[in-house]
Amino acid sequence: MSNDQIDAILEQVLARNPGEDEFHQAVREVFDSLPRVLAKRPEYTEASILQRLCEPERQIIFRVPWVDDNGRVQINRGFRVQFNSALGPYKGGLRFHPTVMLGTVKFLGFEQIFKNALTGMPIGGGKGGSDFDPKGKSDGEIMRFCQSFMTELSQHLGEYTDVPAGDIGVGGREIGYLFGQYKRMTNAYESGVLTGKGLTWGGSLVRTEATGYGTVFFARRMLELAGRSLDGAKVLVSGSGNVAIYAAEKVKEFGGLVVGASDSAGSIYDPEGIDLDLLRDIKERRRDRISAYADERLGAQYRDGRRVWSVADETPIDVALPCATQNEISESDAKSLLNGGVTAVAEGANMPTTPEAVRLFRDAGVLFAPGKAANAGGVATSALEMQQNASRDSWSFEYTEQRLSDIMDGIHERCAETAEEYGTPGDYVLGANIAGFTRVADAMLALGVI
Repeated sequence: MSNDQIDAILEQVLARNPGEDEFHQAVREVFDSLPRVLAKRPEYTEASILQRLCEPERQIIFRVPWVDDNGRVQINRGFRVQFNSALGPYKGGLRFHPTVMLGTVKFLGFEQIFKNALTGMPIGGGKGGSDFDPKGKSDGEIMRFCQSFMTELSQHLGEYTDVPAGDIGVGGREIGYLFGQYKRMTNAYESGVLTGKGLTWGGSLVRTEATGYGTVFFARRMLELAGRSLDGAKVLVSGSGNVAIYAAEKVKEFGGLVVGASDSAGSIYDPEGIDLDLLRDIKERRRDRISAYADERLGAQYRDGRRVWSVADETPIDVALPCATQNEISESDAKSLLNGGVTAVAEGANMPTTPEAVRLFRDAGVLFAPGKAANAGGVATSALEMQQNASRDSWSFEYTEQRLSDIMDGIHERCAETAEEYGTPGDYVLGANIAGFTRVADAMLALGVI
């Protein structure tokens, strides 16, 4: 298939999905890596694999009515995009945030196809959520919303059909309410239908830590292959939620120094290294703004309205771990990081680096791990939770973490070997895209036109 043919398919995808910029960005990023593999494997073109991959198998949109604490009826919109099940049941999180639209869910679901494929585990790609905002809501309001949301969604789920998990705005509390309503609707304790559950009712150890830990496991392997190390590295982590905190914890364990973190209001710089106990207390227990960290930590600085990457303008930075949200590293942020001497970037969030910034990093020879590879630890451990549920078993923290580490090493190996096979050693973007794509495409060929 020629580049012109690929461009023509891309134009069809854009025309069929107008206004969905994030989805367009995700599709372009994968398509850019495919000319060589499509030239080598003409059967993919003959079976219209590209066109079929970009069209979800099912898109579900539904109304979510619920009653607030003042007795007023509120209406939100729910989504579930079941994108591709060639490798197994749909698997992907639910996001509750006011910015959620169909295009958001489609971009996340499309990325999830390849991320799940890279784990080597039998799970397909899907994603869902709602424009509901849990912030400022009471527990009762959140419970009533989750029950209404699951009443509709339950008919589309099942441990062999579709297995959601949490994402932004959906933590253990929300998963509990969702699972309780699913149990009520089905009259069955089908624990494998949701992951991210509480440890006393079917959850898995390491699931909370998995995405952050996995990102650092991948970054460590990437650096080791290039003859470098996290030991002694100065690191910036964006965000201050689960992914960011546990990424910072693992960096510290491997000898690195995390000097910056952030939230939606601003960022902090702590030249002595972030005090993770204090940060956890502020963000997880008190649910306060990150500015409180600088108020309570001698020598720390708070930067109102500024992204954490600006720290690189005044101090050398070795590694950047974007762990917050999509498109958070702009072209100017990338320039700051490059001027600060950054040598590696590993995406803990989904598509947090703009295309322009990615191009700058790759052109500069920075080791760059895309989210579909680097942050796959979360969904991998969700699949491990499904295994434990299926066998009515519960594994130790140490055993589960070792399984996670082995899976991330396997993902790194697939990406590195694929990049080398296609003539671009060290190009983790190309390696991840082709390795994920070929695994899904081969399964689609085997299953026929469905």
